Amino acid sequence: MRQRDDMTFPFEEYERRLAELRTRIEQRHLDAVVITDPENIMYLTDYQTTGYSFFQALVVPLDDEPFMITRAMEESNIIARTWVERTRPYPDTGDAIQMLVDALRSFGLADKRIGYERNSYFFPAYQQDCIHTTLTDGKLLDCFGIVEEGRVCKSPVEIELMRRAAAATEAGMQAGIAACEAGASENDIGAAISAGMFRAGGEPPAVMPYVTSGPRSMIGHATWEGRVVQPGEHVFLEVGGCYRRYHTAMMRTVMLGELSESMYKAQEKMKHALQAVHEYVQPGMTVSDADNLVRNIISDNDVGARLITRSGYSIGIAFPPSWDEGYIVSLKQGESAVLKEGMTFHIIPWMWGVDGDKTCGISDTIYITSEGCESFFTLDRDFTVKSDQGAAITQISTHKNRQKKAEPKVDDESKDTGDESRKNS
Repeated sequence: MRQRDDMTFPFEEYERRLAELRTRIEQRHLDAVVITDPENIMYLTDYQTTGYSFFQALVVPLDDEPFMITRAMEESNIIARTWVERTRPYPDTGDAIQMLVDALRSFGLADKRIGYERNSYFFPAYQQDCIHTTLTDGKLLDCFGIVEEGRVCKSPVEIELMRRAAAATEAGMQAGIAACEAGASENDIGAAISAGMFRAGGEPPAVMPYVTSGPRSMIGHATWEGRVVQPGEHVFLEVGGCYRRYHTAMMRTVMLGELSESMYKAQEKMKHALQAVHEYVQPGMTVSDADNLVRNIISDNDVGARLITRSGYSIGIAFPPSWDEGYIVSLKQGESAVLKEGMTFHIIPWMWGVDGDKTCGISDTIYITSEGCESFFTLDRDFTVKSDQGAAITQISTHKNRQKKAEPKVDDESKDTGDESRKNS
């Protein structure tokens, strides 16, 4: 390892991550692992590039120096960013997998037990077939998840860095809320969010913000498409701020006109669910129980809305096409994973189909502490309500006043994670 002091985290952080990975390699009786997931490579080395559609791999032997296989153009990222000293670049006219196999042979690993990430998006089947037919003397074994075991609980320095991402998230959301008015286009709002994030120190996120207005809010994962917001409509915003590839995310809703009874009820349900998370979620709780806590509250509504997705997912390092780590752990029914200190989640008690034609959301990014959980954000959770003409913002209640009021209590029924009728809503 090449020691340096200009990386995202202190050098000791990378030494710890590598040592813990090697402990897991030994526990799985492997001699080396081939890591191809961009998030995992970055977690271990600080390497990043937008060119990850080309094959790249970090090979970590149990008892020898790691080395990387990259497209020749990307070798500069290894030199500029990482502690890695051994590189084997391949030209655009070359064969990436053959370069990997040749390197394994060169470093005495061709006849060893080699782990590889069989479920990696960036190690496609045809390349896996190629290495299986080429590396005939060794044993190739699936080790998918071996790095993620370390990634799922963030260290204190990672939590501090995610606060930088949270500052960009909040700045982008505030800019987006300010830009919401009748006559503005969704593109205008998206541009305001993006400028707000980047001016606050944010960097390109894995996914650009979600901006939908009126009936378009019913389209899952829709982005802005030039629609002009009409008087009396609502705007649904979801922003994921990024710093050094670490993300935090937030949903908010803006009303351009009177807040209807149904939308007010939806707002209060989502606030209730988030408050319940902050009161009850703690280490030792299963992710299924955490999901049921949120799901039971949201499902008990009389405005026709549903929680049609998981109620939260791990969030942290991300490259396109998604800002979440939900494949590592998500809050959903039937999952037995246990919450641990340092885990970070985007909690999404959003409501799809209010009155049959509106989707709205309020969400939070939290981290699990030794005794409970904390938010990365300070932004008010209430819907922002503006006049039809987009005049001055008025809040249903301020954050300070809301804290003074008695929060709705979580009744026994909503805490009953065994309530099958609600579980299956």
